[in-house]
Amino acid sequence: MANAKIMPAEENLMRNNPSTFSQDVDPAETQEWLDSLDYVLEGKGDDRVRFLLSALENRAHARGVDVPFAANTPYINTIHASDQPAYPGNREFERRIKSIIRWNAMAMVTRANKNFEGLGGHISTFASSATLVEVAFNHFLRGRGSGYEGDQVYFQGHASPGIYSRAFVEGRLTEKNLENFRRELQPEMGLSSYPHPWLMDEFWEFPTVSMGLGPICSIYQARFNRYLHDRGLKDTSKTRVWAFLGDGECDEPETLGAISLASREQLDNLTWVINCNLQRLDGPVRGNGKIIQELEAVFRGAGWNVIKVVWGSDWDPLLEADKTGLLVKRMEEVVDGQYQKYVVESGDYIRKHFFGKYPELLELVKNYSDEKLQKLTRGGHDPEKVYAAYKAATQCKGKPTVVIAKTIKGYGLGEAGEGRNVTHNQKKLNEEELREFRTRFSIPISDEEVVKAPFYRPPEDSAEMRYLKKRREELGGPVPSRPKSHPTSTIPTLEEYKEFLGGSKGKEMSTTMGFVRLLSKLCKDQNIGQNIVPIVPDESRTFGMEGMFRQVGIYAHSGQLYEPVDSDQLMYYKEAKDGQILEEGITEAGSMSSFISAGNSYSQHGINMIPFFIYYSMFGFQRIGDLIWCAADTRAKGFMIGGTAGRTTLNGEGLQHQDGHSHLNAIAFPTVRSYDVCYAYETAVITLDGMKKLYEQGETAIYYITVGNENYVMPEMPAGAEEGIIRGIYKLKSQDADKPRAKVQLMGSGTITRCVLDAAVLLAEKYNIASDVWGVTSYTELRRDAQTCERWNMFHPTEEPKKSYIETVMEGVEGPFISASDNVRAWGEQIRPYLPGNMVALGTDGMGRSETREALRRHFEVDAESVVIATLYELARTGVIERTEVAQAIKDLNYDAEKPNPYFA
Repeated sequence: MANAKIMPAEENLMRNNPSTFSQDVDPAETQEWLDSLDYVLEGKGDDRVRFLLSALENRAHARGVDVPFAANTPYINTIHASDQPAYPGNREFERRIKSIIRWNAMAMVTRANKNFEGLGGHISTFASSATLVEVAFNHFLRGRGSGYEGDQVYFQGHASPGIYSRAFVEGRLTEKNLENFRRELQPEMGLSSYPHPWLMDEFWEFPTVSMGLGPICSIYQARFNRYLHDRGLKDTSKTRVWAFLGDGECDEPETLGAISLASREQLDNLTWVINCNLQRLDGPVRGNGKIIQELEAVFRGAGWNVIKVVWGSDWDPLLEADKTGLLVKRMEEVVDGQYQKYVVESGDYIRKHFFGKYPELLELVKNYSDEKLQKLTRGGHDPEKVYAAYKAATQCKGKPTVVIAKTIKGYGLGEAGEGRNVTHNQKKLNEEELREFRTRFSIPISDEEVVKAPFYRPPEDSAEMRYLKKRREELGGPVPSRPKSHPTSTIPTLEEYKEFLGGSKGKEMSTTMGFVRLLSKLCKDQNIGQNIVPIVPDESRTFGMEGMFRQVGIYAHSGQLYEPVDSDQLMYYKEAKDGQILEEGITEAGSMSSFISAGNSYSQHGINMIPFFIYYSMFGFQRIGDLIWCAADTRAKGFMIGGTAGRTTLNGEGLQHQDGHSHLNAIAFPTVRSYDVCYAYETAVITLDGMKKLYEQGETAIYYITVGNENYVMPEMPAGAEEGIIRGIYKLKSQDADKPRAKVQLMGSGTITRCVLDAAVLLAEKYNIASDVWGVTSYTELRRDAQTCERWNMFHPTEEPKKSYIETVMEGVEGPFISASDNVRAWGEQIRPYLPGNMVALGTDGMGRSETREALRRHFEVDAESVVIATLYELARTGVIERTEVAQAIKDLNYDAEKPNPYFA
């Protein structure tokens, strides 16, 4: 919301700030222009003024005048005092409630750290943001009611004690809960350090403290709400997404990296509130600059509606009385580091060093006492200023809004840390500091009790409690909250998709293409088709998905406003308002944020949306692992498809594109179930079973499936293989040999399974060694199952031991066991302890290369010949054959025994 009036201070600023404007050589003419503008403003309003200014700027450009770009407005509030709406609440009740919440938040962290040294927690962030949060709670944040309505709120992570404190005052949490802050293993529920839905699944909605992830996720959540609405799946027109974040957090690239999407998509359902307390963990955010002005320029340039809340109401009379423009000029001159200095200094210091630069400013405050100067408030601590900003934000149409509010970190802590560099690490207060805090915020606790930092909740029949509960009831109930009962969906059976089990009928195809065909049919399914959400970061054609453009369309809120260059083609680029594909551009982080939004739709909207995020596998776990962890924390469900996977399968792309380690990374994510497939039927079995488990049976997991781009004939699924494919291993074939000297167990995963099959033939034909060949779809699932059994057995030593799936399958089977995959060896080595014989794991350890697949597989020692040599060596090592046979085989197979170790090459 722009100022409705040009104030004298602004006029004088134009004349007196030579760094921004040229010297006024004709003040009389300037005044005529300004008078004309006032005349138009008063007679025809803001829109006419904007039009005329735009027309003047365009004419100046057309005549060759270089008009400087003004990214910033003056360092004052965006909304003038005369344009502020009346405050609708009871200021006195709200002040008392806010003070009580401040106290409990502080007491919770202080008590925890007095009782358990080093437990941690944060006092200062909520101290600075209490007014920002409480005005929102009392007047704007809509609860869920009895279902899935209401707003979606991303709370600033370090301010979590304040949110817990409010929940305690509301009666949602007990004293014992607060006592167990950061002690989550206690009998009565403890409170997680930060917002974690995984740990508090009925309370928190979104994890935000991994800096930058809350902001980017909030943008894509707002866009996903529009996606649901535009596709006719749910009316989300009344749902607003709020994100509360800190100014230091804006240094994270994820925070600001996607803001242009919000304006491009006209997300007026999105409001950000940036708490500019000017303080990072170690020092000022911009000691030598002005973070509010910097952020304003960034957001205005990106097309956001920017509302600055810089100064409290105490400053309004001073700004009104400033006839020279010097006050605004002085506000502009002072840098943030100095503003922090004013917080900790006396009123006399402020008089001398802020106002004292210009005699006119000293005259302006001559009737102000030092105490009054010291208490001049910042805008973020003034409820009327904050309310005006929020109201304007919710009324803005056609663009997202950011409210940038100036606050003091550690507000109210006084000498304990208000506005100081040590503030962020303040964990507890001493007796004197507790007493001062109690007195400053009028908490009814005696001097004797205050040292214990007791929690305080007003009586249920008190005016404050009645007011607080009435406000939340009128706004739809408590915030945050997360429903525990979730919808179920009817998932198609494997029988309905049996064409995907029958092989490719002699035609070559890749596992990527097999997946795309499966996805295409799922999108047509009469029960769940409309719930499928394909998400691709500008790689649809890479994965052969262009056929889906016309089938389901690419989502675009504004539809398609142009004729695509390939409109004469069958598979042209089709955008549509009700399009199904989320084509995100070149942003894995943005795509994963969409995945999180879609994957949580069951809890946010009561709809089972089923995301399939298809991407270059190399650009997943290593690039956006933090967002994947965030997805797990939110209890997201869905499928991540790592396309063009493997260190040797994507042969020409080279080091930065070849993935051989994402499955190793995925081990660390408890909710991620990872699979490496070789055949299209494996993909179909895993996908349909996963959908059943997630959306019919209600399990919480993310399925990670890696597929490749190598073309070969897809065989039919062996009879009875379904369970083994899902559990992680199944027998592909037994390879006989003429008068076999030994029998070995060969295991392959992904496309390297074909090398293992070739090795089985070589071993039989050249060396009279028989083998069983096993398809391993998931070493990780096998390992997790085995560890679960192992743990149960350890804690139940007198009961009959349980057997894991891998132990059951391999019971009675003789080794040795040779495994090979297009991933690092450690992935396969996970199951070594559970095999009845020695295991040799081959893998693609090392850095990638651009080469042919054959050369790469020899380089990384996972081709058929490498499997043969490893098998022969293991047999020789155990005395089954002579070592000389291994040496001869190396020569016969034309293998360079002196080639560099690929791990370090």
